Amino acid sequence: QVQLVESGGGLVQAGGSLRLSCAASGSIFSIRVMGWYRQAPGKQRELVANIGNSDSTNYADSVKGRFTISRDNAKNTVYLQMNSLQPEDTAVYYCHVLALSGLYLNPYWGEGTLVTVSS
Repeated sequence: QVQLVESGGGLVQAGGSLRLSCAASGSIFSIRVMGWYRQAPGKQRELVANIGNSDSTNYADSVKGRFTISRDNAKNTVYLQMNSLQPEDTAVYYCHVLALSGLYLNPYWGEGTLVTVSS
């Protein structure tokens, strides 16, 4: 089992920045991928960015060049630096990890943190 605790959401004006953090605990040795999803009102949850154990990264096209994902393995924490925020970035952001259990990768989710970008 992996537990995830997010922090860093809030209200920001368009063009501003926020940094989200997600600290993992529990079976951290089994984590293979850490990342962030978001869900805006009336829309499906979508991948924002993720990072693998080899520090390979993957970004949604809509955030490339504006958001940066990173991880601190010593702190078991993944970060999402969000710059040049726009109203369309308003959503609940969820931390997500894939952890190995036997032959399977199990997903774990945080409770979510709200990011609101005002125009």
